[in-house]
Amino acid sequence: GTRDPMFLTGVSFPPDWPVYSETLIKLSVYGVNDGYHWVMSAFINFLGSSSFSVADFLQSKDQQLSLSLRTADDSATVGTVVVSRMKMGEIEDGEVDHFTTDMHRKCTLVYESSHGRINDKDNGPIMNAVFKNAVCKVYRFQTVDSKWMLVREQMAECTLSFSIPKQLIALYIQEDTCRIQELKDLGELSPHWDNLRKDVISHYDQIIKEYQDTLVELEKLTGPLFKPSCSKGQKYLEFIPINLHTQRMRVTCPRKTDSFYDVVTVGAPAAHSQGFKNGGLQKLLSKYETEKKSTAYQCIYYPPEQTAKAREILCVVSQLQPHISALADQLLQTAQQSSSQPLRDVLKSLEEKTEQFVHALKDELVKSALLALHAARPGYISKSQTSAPSSPREADPHPTSPVRSDSIPHHKEYDEEEWDRVWASVAKSLNCVIALVDKLQEQDNNNLESAPSHTLADVITSHIWRDQLGVLIQSLKECVAEVAERARRSVSFVLLQEAVCSTAQGLQLQQRRDAVFSQALAALACGFVMRLYAGLEDKGFLRQLHAVGLVAQFESLLSTYSEEIGMLEDMEVGISDLHRVTFRITEAASEEAVNRYTVEVPLPHHAFQALPDELREGKPLRVLPVLFNVGINEQQTIAERFGDISLQERINQKNFEILEGYYKSLTNTVPSECLPCFQTQTDIKELLNTLGQNVVTKKRKNVEILWLAGMICRRINGIRFTSCKSAKDRTSMSVTLEQCSLLRDEHQLNKDYFVRALDCMRSGLLAQGEVAQWDDPEVGSVAINKPASRHFYPIALLLVSSHLLVVWLILSLVFLLAKYQ
Repeated sequence: GTRDPMFLTGVSFPPDWPVYSETLIKLSVYGVNDGYHWVMSAFINFLGSSSFSVADFLQSKDQQLSLSLRTADDSATVGTVVVSRMKMGEIEDGEVDHFTTDMHRKCTLVYESSHGRINDKDNGPIMNAVFKNAVCKVYRFQTVDSKWMLVREQMAECTLSFSIPKQLIALYIQEDTCRIQELKDLGELSPHWDNLRKDVISHYDQIIKEYQDTLVELEKLTGPLFKPSCSKGQKYLEFIPINLHTQRMRVTCPRKTDSFYDVVTVGAPAAHSQGFKNGGLQKLLSKYETEKKSTAYQCIYYPPEQTAKAREILCVVSQLQPHISALADQLLQTAQQSSSQPLRDVLKSLEEKTEQFVHALKDELVKSALLALHAARPGYISKSQTSAPSSPREADPHPTSPVRSDSIPHHKEYDEEEWDRVWASVAKSLNCVIALVDKLQEQDNNNLESAPSHTLADVITSHIWRDQLGVLIQSLKECVAEVAERARRSVSFVLLQEAVCSTAQGLQLQQRRDAVFSQALAALACGFVMRLYAGLEDKGFLRQLHAVGLVAQFESLLSTYSEEIGMLEDMEVGISDLHRVTFRITEAASEEAVNRYTVEVPLPHHAFQALPDELREGKPLRVLPVLFNVGINEQQTIAERFGDISLQERINQKNFEILEGYYKSLTNTVPSECLPCFQTQTDIKELLNTLGQNVVTKKRKNVEILWLAGMICRRINGIRFTSCKSAKDRTSMSVTLEQCSLLRDEHQLNKDYFVRALDCMRSGLLAQGEVAQWDDPEVGSVAINKPASRHFYPIALLLVSSHLLVVWLILSLVFLLAKYQ
């Protein structure tokens, strides 16, 4: 009635649809009560419904039906709806349509809706568990051979935007709580070290309190499943990615099966709430490491690679000790059952895990850390103090520079070989267990061969050996526990040094890194789940997934100017930290798909059983993140003319080498048949070579880097991400340009329709933006009808000073050059 025409969808027919001519279709029409679907507060009310048969529809001369909408109780007519038939793969009226500029959007946009559910016939139920509040648009474009293609563009929110960060914060709290306990378990320390330990514990307590408060605030949130850009400065939302959405383009063509093109859009993972006055993580961490070396605390300086190794050793010990203990108990239980093969299998697993345990603890870092911990005990006197008794300094001096890890003091009464004997005892205990199991199996085999005549003595001997096996297994468990305890204390002392060297600054940086990593991980999990669901029936993709993993290609459009330099530095570290993330596919406990962090991706039973054995067995799946950045806005013009773009150049060069290394592993492991087929048959190796050339070429705003990286990512089954500061204007322009380019290159979009399609896809962008979008500096890079420039300050004020007038002229010239670049 009073509203604009509404386009409806929801029913599709196969090519032989006249077979269903007796089918009755019922249309239920709903209206938006408060504005368009982009208004998040809008709710939907029922208007009316109507029915028609396919036979009536096919027999209509004008290929459309006019239906009256009736209320639910059929008491009144509330409006009229027209159902039209749209031809696919045919030329309408025998000639190609040519739309005028004023009409092409109305004719091209078939419908748009905000129905909240994923309309995907292949994996809709699974997708609906993770992706919500879908917004959909469908377009009709013409191909070069005068056929019609149908393009369905769908954007959705992801439930992982909040669920992944909340689980991660809970793990951070658990991890810091464990660190506090590990520091307490170090035992008695000298007064100086004990005071430093108390300071570190106090800082950890403060972090835990802040994280708990953040978690409480996040639990209160309801409403949209994403953080809007206007909230990026909110402290309690710093772990949540900005504007995380999925974008899927589905193309239906007359001569090709349906094709899907996915991209995840997200704001740059960065600590926006903490600001970028002093730079981002990359710069801050570098500065932090330099300051640690010159700290005035009495501590032993361990470089980042050694503290990282300490964390790895601590993790290995925590995982393997209970595993070895469980296998040892299982071995004893299996031995009581006199079953040869299961006994041999359990013994093999026990042997493998124990060897891993011993190998991890043979590292020199553990040995040196034990010596350092011994030197920190009360009453320790170093050799230097022993040789200089006249010195007034007490047991715990405070030198003005840290002790280096290669000059750790050694106590003369401490046996440096003791640690070697301790971990070697684990291997000896295991060898004794293996030898006795061999004897026990030999005895069981002899008893089986002489079953009718075996003596009582044989039975007694067998029981004695099984009792001895119990003693040996108990000895093995005690040796492993002792070694684990010593190793845990030693590496905990290493981590104490790291915290002591620069307590406040170091832990503040860790908080910043936690927040950035949380944003990056949520985006990666979203992209992985979307890519996995899309490829569940692709055997080649699943083989690639468990053989070499997937590439996650992050496309960044940040400039290397002003605060966006800090954002890019944060993003670089956050994306790099994703190298430590693996995925595991599990079977869901119920048909409802629930995602838990580790990162586990549960699938319904039928989907899980169809996976290859390697995936069903829980093999860790690797995702290789790569980041390519090309600034495209006016600020990047200033950076390239007057600033420094070395950060962008270094990032692109480094990540090109990572991508090239992955491709070599891929070609050596997975046949080319496993990769998707594209219309453009350019060899991937050739694309890589071209990308490598562009990475080292000095060229302003070289967007060819982004285009080549994105093309390579799709050709190797990768996951695509596009980011700018807030994932709004620059991101949307990049995504729509990529989509139209795919339609042109892969689906023969008519060249006359390219700009038309691009304009149509972008037509709703201004409606999607916020009311005060011109206040956002990133809009200037994409706006067509930008308001008058804001840099022309009142000349009367500038005339007060000739110096200000000169500055104004220079700034005006710079902005004009940037505008017309």
